[in-house]
Amino acid sequence: MTAVTDEDQGNGTTETGERKEKEAQGKGGRWDDGLIARRAAAADARSDDSGTGDSRTDRTSTDSAGSPDAAGSPPDEDDVQPQVEAYGPSDGPLPTRLDALRELVGLSRARLDRDTLAEAGRVLDEAAARQRLSSRHTVVAIAGATGSGKSTLFNALSGAQISDTGLRRPTTSQPIACSWTDGAAGLLDRLAIPGRLRRRPHPGPAAFDEALQGLVLVDLPDHDSAATAHRDQVDRVLALVDAVIWVVDPEKYADAALHERYLRPLAGHAEVTFVVLNQIDRLPGEAADLVLDDLRRLLDEDGMALGEHGEPGATVMSLSALTGDGVPELREMVGRFVQDRTAATRRLSADVDAAAARLRPVYVAEGRPGLGERAREEFADRLAEAVGAAAAGQAAEREWRRNAGRACGTPWLRLWRWYESRGLPGSLDRMGQALAPPEEEPTARQRVEQAVRVVADDAADGLPAPWAQAVREAAFSGAKGLPEALDELAVAGGASSKGPGKGSGGVGRVGAVGGTATGPAFGGRPAKPPRPKWWPAAVLAQVSMTLLQVFGGLWLLGQIVGILEPGLVTPALIMLAGVVGGPLVEWSCAAAIRGPARRYGQDAERRLREAAAGCGRARVLDPVSAELVRYREVRERYAAVTEFSTTGQ
Repeated sequence: MTAVTDEDQGNGTTETGERKEKEAQGKGGRWDDGLIARRAAAADARSDDSGTGDSRTDRTSTDSAGSPDAAGSPPDEDDVQPQVEAYGPSDGPLPTRLDALRELVGLSRARLDRDTLAEAGRVLDEAAARQRLSSRHTVVAIAGATGSGKSTLFNALSGAQISDTGLRRPTTSQPIACSWTDGAAGLLDRLAIPGRLRRRPHPGPAAFDEALQGLVLVDLPDHDSAATAHRDQVDRVLALVDAVIWVVDPEKYADAALHERYLRPLAGHAEVTFVVLNQIDRLPGEAADLVLDDLRRLLDEDGMALGEHGEPGATVMSLSALTGDGVPELREMVGRFVQDRTAATRRLSADVDAAAARLRPVYVAEGRPGLGERAREEFADRLAEAVGAAAAGQAAEREWRRNAGRACGTPWLRLWRWYESRGLPGSLDRMGQALAPPEEEPTARQRVEQAVRVVADDAADGLPAPWAQAVREAAFSGAKGLPEALDELAVAGGASSKGPGKGSGGVGRVGAVGGTATGPAFGGRPAKPPRPKWWPAAVLAQVSMTLLQVFGGLWLLGQIVGILEPGLVTPALIMLAGVVGGPLVEWSCAAAIRGPARRYGQDAERRLREAAAGCGRARVLDPVSAELVRYREVRERYAAVTEFSTTGQ
């Protein structure tokens, strides 16, 4: 088997490979190469401008790699197996976590900015792309600093001088791939590795090692290269490979750039990470063990779990790629890792963990946010205060008493009250109004705004910032028409009996209704309070007392003018009975109406309070509750994403 080392050599053998393919197809044979079969089917869709690129190089590699047709012994039709299987795990927690993450991103797009969800979206896109590609191949990248010997290790594992090594730095300028089996073109296309940089191992033990079948090894440029393009290449490929072998040397194993830029952020990917201390041939005596122990200490400080004593984690070992010391052990570990065929699943699971860890501040709340009964009751109390529910109840109670006074009071007292109500010059009520200083109207609109602000803060307390902002916006948006709606309730309920007064604030116009409660009754009640059944009897008794006063007075007047015979005792007693009985009847009625008047006022206050609370609930509390329900949904989705975390993030 001969490796393709340059583009020109690939040009020279491409036509040969194509002729062999046509001859095999004409003889009824079958290429045991999924790559060639796939590209032959899509030949019409591809342009010929690729020249000596991807397809020709892969065909040349296949022909020269000793495929069954090239060797002259086509495989039996029953033994032919597809070379490429789509990566689509049907079991395990990863599909469930990916679905939960997809739902989480969908539910959060209207609440979180694009930058916050960018990493989660990238993980979903890369997971979908990887699942469409081969599950029989494991892509392992070899990364390291300048002069660490990663290219030498790459050549040692592949058994050929594929990647250039030397004193010139940087030696590797572009990623170079070596694939042990066919069917990895889709994976290499995803890594954007051109065909001229795709290789096959040379004939030898490494090429025919069964454990390495399915391995795609990628040699990366130096991660600390002075060329920015080289570092960008490293970052791009590391985000796409299934696993990575970090090669460090005794001089740079503690380099801050390596630990802070790569190892620490990728600590959650420990299960797909190998850390190799190279060039131990340069260390005397037990120095290699001391350096290796210090490397383990640094990795532990980075938060990377170490796969020791059978526990999952990163593989840490020492070797010398130049002398070959420790290379067979690494090849054996990589072989077991490849044959396990779980690297892609572990890598994607670690990516989901990392994305979930970044999203944690915007999904995990402190405590248990929400609207409790106490917060709802306090909000209803503030709205009732703003709409003047207490004042409306007091006004209803006063109106009940006033009606009772009109019905059961003495005619002389009612005449005096009528005189006072007209506000004639010299009346006490008129004088009191002239002397009383004007009272400031309470700013009830501010009370409503404060009530909304307080309930929004209570609901958003402990929520992550984006969801707290969404809750506040829902509350303030629903409260835009709330003062006007409450003002209509106050007008309909007859919030005051004497115009605006202290403590009876409404909303827009302080919610007060001038005059008596003669407007439409709130809640369907008549404008005037209903009279008890005993009121007619009280009225009849008061009329009787008045008639006694009139009769006694006329009797005394007749005696004075001489029309009737003198006798002052009897008419005086009759008149006295009327004079005393009238106030007594009025006092008895006033005592009897205290309970009903109070209950009537409380009922009016309750109904106005309930109406204000219902208005506030529909406009403020329900939108806030909807936002809280939405947050609970995304919180449940986030819990599903992190439920089967493999890294503890």
